[in-house]
Formats: sequence, C-alpha cells, structure tokens
Amino acid sequence: MPLQQRRRGIRAVGAGAALVGLLAGCSGAGGASSSGGGETINVLMVNNPQMVELQKLTADNFTKETGIKVNFSVLPENDVRDKITQDFANQAGQYDIATISNFEVPFFAKNGWLHALDEYTEKDKDFDQADILPPLSESLTAEDGKLYGQPFYGESSFLMYRKDVFAAKNLKMPAKPTWQEVADLAAKVDGAEKNMRGICLRGLPGWGEVIAPLTTVVNTMGGTWFTKDWEAQLTSPEFKKATKFYVDLVREHGEAGAPQAGYAECLNNMTQGHSAMWYDATAGAGSLEAKGSPVKGKIGYVPAPVDKTESSGWLYTWAWGMQKASKKTDSAWKFISWASGKEYEELVGEKIGWSNVPAGKRASTYANPDYLKEAGAFAEVTKNAIADANPRDPGTQPRPTVGIQFVDIPEFTDLGTKVSQEISAAIAGKKSVDDALKISQALAEKVGEKQR
Repeated sequence: MPLQQRRRGIRAVGAGAALVGLLAGCSGAGGASSSGGGETINVLMVNNPQMVELQKLTADNFTKETGIKVNFSVLPENDVRDKITQDFANQAGQYDIATISNFEVPFFAKNGWLHALDEYTEKDKDFDQADILPPLSESLTAEDGKLYGQPFYGESSFLMYRKDVFAAKNLKMPAKPTWQEVADLAAKVDGAEKNMRGICLRGLPGWGEVIAPLTTVVNTMGGTWFTKDWEAQLTSPEFKKATKFYVDLVREHGEAGAPQAGYAECLNNMTQGHSAMWYDATAGAGSLEAKGSPVKGKIGYVPAPVDKTESSGWLYTWAWGMQKASKKTDSAWKFISWASGKEYEELVGEKIGWSNVPAGKRASTYANPDYLKEAGAFAEVTKNAIADANPRDPGTQPRPTVGIQFVDIPEFTDLGTKVSQEISAAIAGKKSVDDALKISQALAEKVGEKQR
C-alpha cells in the first residue's frame, strides 16, 4: 500500500522513558531462543494488500519449509502503529516482529527497542544484503551505524501524466521537469477533456497526506522545516515560496474538492480521466497499469519535478523490525529473510502475479524479465527515483535529522498533522498562506525548543 494511505492521522507519540511510563498491560510471549523447527513466532503488521497476500502464502511455503509457525496480528495503520509503539516501548516481547518504516527506525533504535540485524545479514549470504537498494538500507540504519530493519517494499515519488492528452495538445513533457514547467503544462491541459483538470496534488490534512508532497516541493525550492540547530523555518522566504506555489497550483489547476483529496482520491481521479497529471508515490503506477484500468498504457512517468536540487523524490519503506526483547530471534530472522528475500518475490510473481510483487527494494527485481514485462512502463523511473533519494541531505541546506517528506522525530506526527490542517485550510480558501504559516511557525518553534 502506498505511502499516501498509510500515514494519515497518526497519533503523536512520545519517545523513551516518558512513553514507557504511560503504557502498560502487554503480556509477554516467552519461549526460548531457537533456530526454528516447531517454534511459533508472533508478527504484528499493517493490513495493506501485499501484507495480506504474505499472510496467505506463509503456511504453505515458509512454515512448510522451516517448521516455524507464524501467528499474524493484522491491523489498520493507525491502530498498528499505536500497538507496535506500546509493545516495543514496554519491551513486553508479545511480538517478535512488526512492520515499521524508515520514519520510526531512528528513534526506535535510539530508545533500544529494536534488535540490530547486522549479525544475521552477515551470516545469511543467500539473503544478499548488497542487493537491497542503498537508500533503503541507509534509511533503516540508525546513528550507531547498525541496521535495524529489512524492507518489504520501497517507494519514492514521481510525476505521472497522460501521454495521449499531451499528444493531442501538441505538448511535450520534459524528461526531467521543473516545477515551473509542470505549472505551465497544468494550465495548458486543464480542461483538455470533459471534467479533466490539469493536475492532482494532495490537499487532505495529514502528515502523510498533503505534507508529504508539499515538503518535497519545499526541499527543492530551498526551504526546510528546521535549521541544523532546530530553528523553525516555516515563515522563511523559501518555505513561503514553495507553499504558495503548491497552494496556488492546486487551487488554479488541481482537482475538485482538493482539501479532501489524498492519495486515494488522486489515484481515482487519474484512473477515471479527471486529471491530466499527478505527482505522488511511485506505488500508484501499479494500479494505473493494472489489468482493467481505463488508463493502462496511456500514462507516462518522469522524475519528481525540481527547482534548485537535482532530484526531489521522497523515500518510504514498510520494513520488518525485530523487537529487542524477542527470545526467538533466530526464527524471527528466518521469517524476515524469507519475506524480504528474492525467492518470495518469485513466489508472488508465480502465484499471484508480477504486478503484485512487493518491489522497490532490490536491484535484482529491476533485472527480472518477468517483472519488467508487466512493470516496464514505470520500473526504471521508480528504481532511479529510489536510487536518487537522499534522506540525509534532501535540500539545499543542512538538516538536524534525516527525512525527505518528514522530519524524523516522534513529535512530527503531531506537528505535521497540525500544520497540514492549516495548509488544507489555505487550499480551501479559508485563510491565506501567510496566516497558515504564521500559525504553523509557532507550533514548529515549540518543537524546535524541545529538541534543543
């Protein structure tokens, strides 16, 4: 499931001892450490379609091969994040493995909630850690230099556009567009077909909705949420320029009902021919090119638009994290190795279909002719977008922490959501961008003071 749907409305969480003190009541799983063979491990994961497919394939494949049984707890994103935080913060050990992302890894690892995976990747040569795309490995590596997660799939962001509509209007999409070029093209294709708008951009409140694409625009236009010393920068000229550009573009040439439109709504608009362009997660391409899609074969894909930087795509991965308190680490690693391995991709391709493969994490996927046959229209652009992503230096000035479309601190779930509400209100025309950012700056200053 794309970044988009996965991160909306996430409740803010604290870190460290304060959070541990607030949470209680999780029961431990117990059991001695083992290398498998009749053992049972507990996995807590998000309920996106590819995870559900994994659940269906586990017993007849992983368990049959290893003898290790897997008990899955599958929950919606908001619920699963809360439950993971509770169990891992308490180190209750109820769950051996959980789906975490590159957002959580830095502070989960810092708090001592995760088991480092380096010893396993070094011994498990068949896993082939070198095959994992470097930006994903880096994003799952903490400040101590240790690896704390293995990606189930990864994504970046890019621009999708209707090739047939552009051809009919005698327009050419640049191979590497700038945001100004995109804005100019949006004006020209607006109304090209009945009920078609020039572009779809998220306007729905949520730190994983409107804030995600907006922050990539802020980055490439020279802005940042915080300086390296945690000084809030939401009223800086660069942040204002980017936000006004984004708000004006979506208000003038964006989708109807933009303040309520997130990833799902933009995907539907693009699929139904109501948008000529869409900037969003690379994961969206699979749905656009799926069998039965009205726009299959009609979409072109180019890198995320830029302004002052060479690239601007975001980076996100749902990954497997092993709880530090797990007493079944060997069996847990065997599951992680299988679920993130090459053979699992082959299994999905053969059993379910290559368009369903959890891609975006391994270089070998993009050399697989079976995968490329179904994903050829967007595979290379996706791979390049992930390869070009730079979580540690995504803009033009130093940052206090990692993150492209988010600031990697626990407080950002709350801060980003509150700021998103202000931006969405500006898109709705209920307030000016200046007023929205003035309020947002005050919120960010409080967070910056706490970090200092």
